[in-house]
Amino acid sequence: MTLAQDIEKDVIFPESDLFSDEPPMESELHLRQLMLLIQSLELLWKDRQDFYAFGNLTIYYSPNQRKSEYFRGPDFFVVLGVERKPRKSWVVWEEDGKYPHVIIEILSDSTADTDRGLKKEIYQEIFRTPNYFWFDPNSSEFKGFHLITGKYEEIAPNEQGWLWSEQLELYLGIHQSQLRFFTPQGQLVPTLEEWAEQEKQRAEQEKQRAERLTQKLQDLGIDLSELD
Repeated sequence: MTLAQDIEKDVIFPESDLFSDEPPMESELHLRQLMLLIQSLELLWKDRQDFYAFGNLTIYYSPNQRKSEYFRGPDFFVVLGVERKPRKSWVVWEEDGKYPHVIIEILSDSTADTDRGLKKEIYQEIFRTPNYFWFDPNSSEFKGFHLITGKYEEIAPNEQGWLWSEQLELYLGIHQSQLRFFTPQGQLVPTLEEWAEQEKQRAEQEKQRAERLTQKLQDLGIDLSELD
């Protein structure tokens, strides 16, 4: 029996061969964490069309090209070098054999053992996913691994406790009890709401700066209306 057959022998197959058949996220914390990862990365890479990032979506990887066997649904994954478009599921043999380059599992009481054990083995031995991370939103347990000569080795944290993903060229770290992306320069990758707030603050700062400059010119006796 092959490794794939052995680790999948007890899997219940999905009813549909067309759509992702993953269960809903376990809690609000898990769902919010998933959406945060998707939205912030898509905003950061808004001008890129060469990646696919999503979560809680079935990955079909049967060597027999059948959607009734060999499938997994990572909480969050990124595939590089592919067309950026919506998908019902990720079908490896329909995507030129591509597996995720990065996977993040969001741990829960019911999935933690599987995420640390069976899934880690699948991602190492079958998917060959270069970067694998897991994060527990309740306990803040956070670990990451990179594939070195076919085996996962734990990624050492930097001084901030962040872990580097060479695939994303970004850090992952905990910020306000959530797993976030950080640029190589250490800047937090914002969500759309955070970006909008930053833009609002910048606009207000520019307005205040213009008002101070206008006041200084008036104090010097310069009438701006005469400069028009």
